[in-house]
Order: sequence, then C-alpha cells, then structure tokens
Amino acid sequence: MKIETLKQRLKKDRPMESVTLHIPEDVVEELKTIAPLLGFSGYQPLIKAYIGQGLRQDLEKLEQSNLLNLIDSLKRQGVEEKVINEALAEIRN
Repeated sequence: MKIETLKQRLKKDRPMESVTLHIPEDVVEELKTIAPLLGFSGYQPLIKAYIGQGLRQDLEKLEQSNLLNLIDSLKRQGVEEKVINEALAEIRN
C-alpha cells in the first residue's frame, strides 16, 4: 500500500458510515471475550481491525497481481528486463 494512502487511512477524522451486520450471537460473544485480551476497548473496534486487515491484504494481493501482469506485458512488448527491474526499484522506494 502506498504511503500516502496509508497516511489517509490513519487519520482519526475520516468520515464514517454506519452499517448493520447480522453476526451469530456466539461469534459476538467470542469477539467480546477476545477484544480486551488483544488490547481493544470493545468488540466493534476489533471487528473494524479485522476488516481493515483483510482489506489491506486483499488490496496488496490485487496490486501485486496487477504489477505482475504489467511486467509480463512489458516483457512481451520487448522491454528489457534490466529496464523493468530499474523501474520496479524506483517505485518501491
């Protein structure tokens, strides 16, 4: 994930939207039990953390997948591997 995107996600004053989820009662009880053990003030912040973690992982996978597709396309277009590697090093820094 890009640094700027991460900085935006860490802002406390981001707009929020209420959502309603139907979660089995036993799962909610387990979330309530484990939340304080993991340092969360309640089960809702824990749910938000789980959602955020999963979302970041999926975004990273998609970004990586798109990057691999681009690399393959560049190779098929005849772009030298050295040039591709230099470009990859540049965007990772």
